[in-house]
Amino acid sequence: MTLDAVIVGAGPNGLSAAVTLARAGLRVQVLEAHAQVGGGLQSRALTLPGFTHDYGSAIHPLTVASPAFRQWPLHAFGLSWVHPDAPVAHPLPGGRSVTLERDLHATADGLGRDGRTWVRLLAPLLADWEGLLHDILRPLPRVPAHPVTLARFGLLGLPSASLLSGALFRTPEAQALWAGLAAHTTLPLSTPGTGAMTLVLALLAHAVGWPFPRGGAQAIADALRAYLEYLGGSVITGLTVRGPADLPPARVTLVDSSPRVLLGVLGDRAPARYRAVLERFRYGPGLQKFDYALSGPVPWTDPRVARAATVHIAGTAAEVALSERVSAARVPERPYVLAAQHTLFDPTRAPPGQHTFWVYSHVPNGSAEDAQAQMEGQIERFAPGFAARVLARTRTTAPQLQTFSPVFHGGDVNGGAGTLRGLFARPVLSATPYRTPVRGVYLCSSSTPPGGGIHGMCGHHAALAALKDEFGIHEVP
Repeated sequence: MTLDAVIVGAGPNGLSAAVTLARAGLRVQVLEAHAQVGGGLQSRALTLPGFTHDYGSAIHPLTVASPAFRQWPLHAFGLSWVHPDAPVAHPLPGGRSVTLERDLHATADGLGRDGRTWVRLLAPLLADWEGLLHDILRPLPRVPAHPVTLARFGLLGLPSASLLSGALFRTPEAQALWAGLAAHTTLPLSTPGTGAMTLVLALLAHAVGWPFPRGGAQAIADALRAYLEYLGGSVITGLTVRGPADLPPARVTLVDSSPRVLLGVLGDRAPARYRAVLERFRYGPGLQKFDYALSGPVPWTDPRVARAATVHIAGTAAEVALSERVSAARVPERPYVLAAQHTLFDPTRAPPGQHTFWVYSHVPNGSAEDAQAQMEGQIERFAPGFAARVLARTRTTAPQLQTFSPVFHGGDVNGGAGTLRGLFARPVLSATPYRTPVRGVYLCSSSTPPGGGIHGMCGHHAALAALKDEFGIHEVP
């Protein structure tokens, strides 16, 4: 029996596309090269027996807030969320720290004279946060459903994160907190448009928190797969698709991978001009990641840092800005280290009394330079005695990330550079960038709008485009 749709890749966007198509009543099959679904959502015993580590993403505010995921009953398929006491902590020199709290005014209380500025900045956006996310997590150009909120967001988000911070904040606490959020973009903080993602991350902390799935990020992928199968879809693992001959007959094909893998799927059907554009697709910095098994919790100088599952280990705003100039440089002496300490809030991930610790730093795209000394030196700076608690560690380099998944080209886990052009022309400048020149073939990975993050909206929008183009379906129940 001919399928209606085949999905290449069972990452969050591939699974999201499959669920969207299955909800419309289509016969859907997902093909995945790995033995388990999830892509960057996989959880594994990377260090010692009994320790569960997230291979890729670790903290998931965009997943909880995603307009697609919020309407699906994923909780009925085993997904439950752990909310730490605070979304984010940022240790500072001198044994101090600043905390991004779930409550807007509680955050403001820790920012001194910048507290009122923080409230004025975020309160209007927070009042219509769901409408704002609906508008920004979809391709452009589109008529916004919430134009006033989107216009306010655009005016604030188009400048660089550093420019916006300089105009708004005066205290080292607010400046450091803002810079730590901005560094999630993986771009220099002086890059135009980085203010937008910084605003989104701060907004989500107050709207939905920065939670993570109980038991590991794999729970998100497993819930999506279970829901898909409940809807009648199927998943085949351990099957690598390299070209058209590897695909079963189907009316549409959606590819949840890199533009280069898409070219392989298209084969000689890809027009030369389209092929040339995809071959020039620009990627952002890579990552180097360490997973630790610890004999005890991280010994922070300021114990308040243990209130958050997410920690920005970077120091002052100036130090963050310096560390993020990595696109053509070596790993800095004091890198920005993004950390997650899950087991303070989810003890199921480690043996009793022991802990996991998940950290990464940005490195030049494709770099395999060993950053252990710099990263652990930065951790020890704010948590003296950390090294003595390390039972085991596993290092994952940028090239290893690409080997694991081609969508992580050079270790770029966002599917492409997050510049303004990189977001709007992703991978090509088009009102429907998911559509390829070959009828019935679509790209649905994070290399399409709205880009990186575990929100499933790239797959969801690609599936909606396929439903409209090939099946005449304009609405999905």
